[in-house]
Amino acid sequence: METADLSHHISRRFNEDLERVRGKVLAMGGFVEEQLAKAVTALVEGDSVMGEAVARDDYQINNMEVSIDEECSRILATRAPTAGDLRVIVAIIKAITDLERMGDECEKIGYIASRLATQERPADKYREVKHLGRIVQDMVHDALDAFARMDAAAALTVARKDRFVDEEYESIQRQSITFMMEDPRAIRRALDVMWVVRALERIGDHAKNMCEYVIYMVHGKDIRHIRLEDVESELRQPRA
Repeated sequence: METADLSHHISRRFNEDLERVRGKVLAMGGFVEEQLAKAVTALVEGDSVMGEAVARDDYQINNMEVSIDEECSRILATRAPTAGDLRVIVAIIKAITDLERMGDECEKIGYIASRLATQERPADKYREVKHLGRIVQDMVHDALDAFARMDAAAALTVARKDRFVDEEYESIQRQSITFMMEDPRAIRRALDVMWVVRALERIGDHAKNMCEYVIYMVHGKDIRHIRLEDVESELRQPRA
C-alpha cells in the first residue's frame, strides 16, 4: 500500500472511531434525559416505583461512562490525533464526566421522590419544582443537540439559560424556608424539596459545562472562566 493510501486509510478509520464514540456519548446523553424526565415525573406524580427505578438504573450511566472513557483512551493510544481531533477527544472525556454527574443527581431525585410518594402531596403538587425541572430538561436536551451538531452559537445560547435555572432555584429555596418558618411540620418535606431543586440546579450547571466543551471543540478556546458577556468578543479572535 502506498504512503498516500495508507494515510487515507488511517484517517478514515480514525473518523469512524470518532463518530462511533460521539454516537455513544449521545446515547448516554439520551439516557440521562430519560432519567431526568422520569425523576421529575416520579416526584410530581408521587410515583415511588418510578423513583426507585431511576435510582436503581444509575449504574447503566456509570457503565456507559467507563466504556466511552476506555474507547477514548484506546484512540489516544493508537491514532495519535492532531490538534483539532485531540480537542474533540478531550471534550468527549469531559462531557461524559458531566453526564455521569447528571445521572448521580437524577439518582438523588429518584430516591427523594420515592420517599415523598409515601406522604400526602402538597396542594400545589410541586408546581414550582415541575417548572424548574422543565427548564433544566430543555437545557440538557439543547446542550446535547448543540454537542451533536458542534454548533457553538447554539451552545452559547443554551449556556445563557443557566441564569434562569439559578433564579428559579433561589426562588424555590426562599419559598421553602418560608414554609419551614410558618409550619414546623413542613420542615422535612421542605428540606427534601430543597435537595431536589439543588440537584436540578447542579444538572443545569453540568449542561452549561457541556456547552463550554462544544465551544472548545469548535473554536479551540477555553471559556470556563470567562463571563458569558465576554465570550462572544473572545470568539471573534482568530481560531487556535
